[in-house]
Amino acid sequence: MIQTVLGKIAPEELGVCSAHEHLSIDLSRIKQDPDTILDDEQGMLEELEDFSHLGGNSMVEVTNDGMGRNVLLLQKLSKQTGVHIVACTGFYKDPYIPEYAMGWKAAEFAKHFIKEATEGIEETGILPGVIGEVGTSKDEMKPIERELLIGAALAGVETGLPVTTHTTLGTLGYEQVKLLTKHGLPAEQIIIGHQDLMRDQAAVLAVLETGVYIAFDTIGKNNYRPDEERVEFLLDFISRGFEKQILLSADLTRKSHWKKHGGPGYGLVLRDFIPMLKSAGVSEEVLQHFLVINPSRAFSVKERKS
Repeated sequence: MIQTVLGKIAPEELGVCSAHEHLSIDLSRIKQDPDTILDDEQGMLEELEDFSHLGGNSMVEVTNDGMGRNVLLLQKLSKQTGVHIVACTGFYKDPYIPEYAMGWKAAEFAKHFIKEATEGIEETGILPGVIGEVGTSKDEMKPIERELLIGAALAGVETGLPVTTHTTLGTLGYEQVKLLTKHGLPAEQIIIGHQDLMRDQAAVLAVLETGVYIAFDTIGKNNYRPDEERVEFLLDFISRGFEKQILLSADLTRKSHWKKHGGPGYGLVLRDFIPMLKSAGVSEEVLQHFLVINPSRAFSVKERKS
């Protein structure tokens, strides 16, 4: 099953899924930029409705404690729009980890994530469907981030929840996989994020060859990398038989990303990127894997250890 903010659903109910998004977020404590605050409820509703009209059925919302998580709002939006929303337990990376957890070791992170996964998030009774987005810094895994990832792995083993990660500009994806699997987390429960930001194709292939899922989840952010290059990488990965391990999303985190403020909105993958893939010769079968089949498998909760 897949755990959403409205309860459990069968994997085949997930439908077309955006695998890594933020509807409610506040990164301004660190970034000191009001553009990084998404708190406009009506705006969220309009964006979700647009996503739905373009064929989107579900969204994995990876805003965690320390980033402005609001699961009661996510639950309300899901009821209003009919879009399935998967919420998360977890912490992001240094320096976004809440102060109360900055001194924690792996066991303490794991205990916290397991508690939320079994009892609900912040006494709302709403259960998370994923552990994430847990991350590392650019080309560096800080000691607190290492403890965080180990804690996520331990909690994933205990709860059966998938673990979805943040890699800063795509770096350390392989190292994340090795650390998570070393602590017992199966490759099928791991989603390594932001691999479309890694320009070293061999590095992304090394991640894929471990058997984990990867997320091409910053689609449309051409200031980092043009989408044409994302398409080239995907065509190569498809030719190598990795189409069953790839997820797509846009990772919108700013007001300026929303349609009402002149941005592309959450529908950009369906509206703009999928046609690019079709024009490049990607089959409907492969697109079905990217958008529907792979997410339904990646976000299925595995049988619990106990």
